[in-house]
Amino acid sequence: MSAIEPAEVNQITAVEPLVTPSLLRRALQATGIDRAIGYTILARGWASIAGLVSVALIARTFSRAEQGYYYTFGSLVALQIIFELGFSVVILQLASHEVAHLKIDPSGLIVGEARPHRRLASVLQKAVVWYGAAGLLMLAVLLPVGWHFFATSPGAGTVAWRAPWTCVVLASCLTFQIDPIFSFLEGCGMVKRIAMMRWQQAVAGSLLSWGIMLLHHGLFSPALVIGAQAGVGFYFLFRNRRLLLGLLRHNAGEDAIVWGTEVWPFQWRIAISYGCGFIIFQLFNPALLRFYGPVVAGQMGMSLSITNSLAAVGMSWLSTKAAPFGSLIARREFVELDRLFMRSVVQSLVLLVCGSLVIWTVDVELVRMGVPFAKRLLAPLPFGLLLLNMCGNQVSSSIGIYLRAHKQEKLLITSILGAVVIGISTVTLGRWYGAIGMTTGQLGATLVIGIGISGYIFQKYRRIWHA
Repeated sequence: MSAIEPAEVNQITAVEPLVTPSLLRRALQATGIDRAIGYTILARGWASIAGLVSVALIARTFSRAEQGYYYTFGSLVALQIIFELGFSVVILQLASHEVAHLKIDPSGLIVGEARPHRRLASVLQKAVVWYGAAGLLMLAVLLPVGWHFFATSPGAGTVAWRAPWTCVVLASCLTFQIDPIFSFLEGCGMVKRIAMMRWQQAVAGSLLSWGIMLLHHGLFSPALVIGAQAGVGFYFLFRNRRLLLGLLRHNAGEDAIVWGTEVWPFQWRIAISYGCGFIIFQLFNPALLRFYGPVVAGQMGMSLSITNSLAAVGMSWLSTKAAPFGSLIARREFVELDRLFMRSVVQSLVLLVCGSLVIWTVDVELVRMGVPFAKRLLAPLPFGLLLLNMCGNQVSSSIGIYLRAHKQEKLLITSILGAVVIGISTVTLGRWYGAIGMTTGQLGATLVIGIGISGYIFQKYRRIWHA
């Protein structure tokens, strides 16, 4: 998946040595950047750069209280993972294992054995039904939960949050319906095309978000971002309607996926892990809003936004490999699987460590020079702990992608332990010591549970499965 195919390289003659892409290709190979990663980095790189622009606009157009509500919106919307029940991971892996025995031409025609074709169709059909029902349930629960939480939080009367919150939930329910189809298409090998579509979503969402911020209605920007993602996503699905409609109409017959025996034993563990993920990654903002008010929650939210933007770019090396991992496992090419995995982990960690050093240094300098913007961020100590935790999470998340590519969920115990420890530390240390207490507790759990115990589980099952 390099930028120039081998056949094209052979057509370059010795008369044109200066345009030979060998140096560029070697650089891309050394960093592990293929087309799928390149498009994903383009999308997440744009999101990171756009995030910095958004941070500047938030600092300019939001009050410090509005900033807290803005970031807490995102944390509460993340509750949708409870309704998703980890199904997107299951869909991707099921599709990748079945499509390993099929070929899909550019027009959407599927060629190959009848049984994997029918099973592939069954995966999509069940996904559409599942998410249709779960989306309605999510709407019925998330709206009143948010209304109650914000109405009883400090500073509720100082910010007009009701209409923006309603809009962001409605938009989220819309994208909730189509996101599993993108996971399915990624499993079918459309990783590069999905990555390009994600970039288009990011651009459209950012432009709409900035416009509404400049009009001083910034709390509506999360809803516009999600709405733009839905619009671009529906257009992408329309362009691939031949493949999707063909699979939806295809009769799976006796080869249909048997959910109770084939999927549920894997999915329920994923579901619990994802539910624990909310506590591990999304509890900080609501807790700080409740304990210390919207200003402190806004500092945490903006710092997390910067940290998560860097983490998203680093995860590109692994997230684009989930479907290829599944196909390699289906063909029992374990040596290539391990080589690709280890190389991707190292490359992503190098980026994250270097990026973290740059970001933390900038934060320290902003505080030292007394720049007012520094008051919108966490102090250097808790910010540094956040960055360290992000690098540790990269390791544990990578292990999770590798293990789940085997259609197994072996990290359930670490997810539960992590959620319990971080949940308790967030509520107790957060109440007593604020952001420093929260980030210290999370870092300790990441090192001991996320890396230590998860690493042991990784080595154990890798030996068993590949024997």
